[in-house]
Amino acid sequence: MDPIFVGKAITTETSGNVVLLPKYGNRHGLVAGATGTGKTVTLMTLAEGFSRIGVPVFLADVKGDVAGLAVPGTTSEKLQARIDQMGISDYRNEAATVVFWDLWGKAGHPVRTTVSEMGPTLLSRILELNDTQSGVLDIVFKLADDRGLLLLDLEDLRALLGLIAEERKDISTSYGLVSAPSIGAIQRALLRLEQEGAELFFGEPALELVDLMRTTPDGRGVVNILAADQLILKPRLYSSFLLWLLSELFENLPEVGDLDKPKLVFVFDEAHLLFDDAPPALQQRIEQVVRLIRSKGVGVYFCSQFPDDVPSNVLGQLGNRVQHALRAYTPRDQKAVRTAAETFVRNPNLDVAQAIGQLGTGEALVSMLLDKGVPMPVEKTLIAPPRCRMGAITDAERMQVRAGSPVGMKYDTRIDRDSAAELLAQKTEAKAAQAQAPAAKTAEADDGNGFGQTVKDALFGTKRRQGMIETMAKQTARTVGSQVGRQILRGLLGGIFGGKR
Repeated sequence: MDPIFVGKAITTETSGNVVLLPKYGNRHGLVAGATGTGKTVTLMTLAEGFSRIGVPVFLADVKGDVAGLAVPGTTSEKLQARIDQMGISDYRNEAATVVFWDLWGKAGHPVRTTVSEMGPTLLSRILELNDTQSGVLDIVFKLADDRGLLLLDLEDLRALLGLIAEERKDISTSYGLVSAPSIGAIQRALLRLEQEGAELFFGEPALELVDLMRTTPDGRGVVNILAADQLILKPRLYSSFLLWLLSELFENLPEVGDLDKPKLVFVFDEAHLLFDDAPPALQQRIEQVVRLIRSKGVGVYFCSQFPDDVPSNVLGQLGNRVQHALRAYTPRDQKAVRTAAETFVRNPNLDVAQAIGQLGTGEALVSMLLDKGVPMPVEKTLIAPPRCRMGAITDAERMQVRAGSPVGMKYDTRIDRDSAAELLAQKTEAKAAQAQAPAAKTAEADDGNGFGQTVKDALFGTKRRQGMIETMAKQTARTVGSQVGRQILRGLLGGIFGGKR
């Protein structure tokens, strides 16, 4: 299999092609350098190279110019001069097969995952929870598993928090202490996350990894580009999403060992965001994934301004290095230059520390893995130009690419099936209906036999109380009796005394 052409060596007393061997593409890599020194162009060149040999690529577009991979480039005098200088004989303008993705579904197909798949650890990081609040979130996930409740979207998570608030005493006894302030803090964090638009990220259909590992009918790897120009403004969401995706690859792909080429190349731009403020447990997880995912056939390439943005334990796992210019104006920059120089295999013909500050745009210090996985001595290299457009594309061009995508029908329409929120709402309605049942029966009795019985009791009386008819009869009897009695009495008296009435 042909190697990936990276550039032309221009080190003193050295001349030759600098290439990346496909069988070592899964040994990971680093592209570093100051802003404007050509990192993005290098990433595009590498992405095209992997795609041409049939390796799918996933990379984030944080500035909008990586999208140029989807459109053929145009030849200019400057570009032609570089092609001639490098002796590239088979150069032609062409586009890569690209699928656009976007967490918000605007600049690409929606990327979704479920709350359950994200897990409590990464979700805690996105929500910026403290240790106590993270422990409560662990209880939420455990309770959902124990009760068979699906956590698909943020509404489900909110419903579970409401359930825990209602049953807090019982849950605290069974699962651990849950305080009302912790529940309130998580609910407020969810509200902030929703306001940032993250509710669109959680749901179904969830992204399937197989759709990131597609190849074209002619055997080229599909380049998956995540629109991240807005996502990068939410650094925790950005880094947590890419870490989740990397973890999903690690957990779901089978062990394959060393292949003749990677199954997928994963590019993590703005890599420092992955490690900023990451707790020790999360950093250990990142190191584990990077170290072991090689055996799953996945190559991970970090891109950042400074090589020391990546922790030394991870940096030591990166076999393919491209270092663009660094300007040592500050003590921080000078330290970064020393770090970069120390990570390369020494070349006796090159002063690495001095060369890093003198590199021009499109030039880099490169060290790739050679046969048997041995890193080559660092070479000052003129990076090969990509064959696509080196710049942004128009909205119309993006829409045209998206319209021809093979996965649009699968992901563009959201699915909302019954999950925790719906099931808990149904249970609440059922309890309310049960509570209303006795009252309804009483009301029904009153509407049917109750009113008639009341009237009957009022008219005819009960065992304890006489009715209106009986009372009236007695009063009438007494009245009649009194009148008759008086008449009889008067008659008797009149007869006795011989008087008249």
